[in-house]
Amino acid sequence: MKKSHQLTLAIIIVASILIIAFAPDNVQNIPGELNKELAECIGENSILYSKLGCSYCDIQEEIFEDNYEYLNVVSCSFEKEKCIEAEITATPTWSIQGEYYKGVQQIEKLKELTGC
Repeated sequence: MKKSHQLTLAIIIVASILIIAFAPDNVQNIPGELNKELAECIGENSILYSKLGCSYCDIQEEIFEDNYEYLNVVSCSFEKEKCIEAEITATPTWSIQGEYYKGVQQIEKLKELTGC
């Protein structure tokens, strides 16, 4: 293996380790106890601001799996005015009872915040 390939591989490995080591704890995909009724309740009591091409938004969607369709999602890619009006500066952002929560949120935290 050429030295340039070895160096590239070493950089990729080190970068991967750093990303994993310093990733926020709430990014772990832990679905918890999720069903349609819970997703509907969360959707009725919150707004999820999301955006196409946002990797953390994709993680949030993966957490909800097939139940994502029951959430109240505003796409900042297609509904820019709503996001500007709500002063959304990062996605995903959850709006729950007048408060904003930036970043990926786990099911247990959303249950607590929404009262579901």
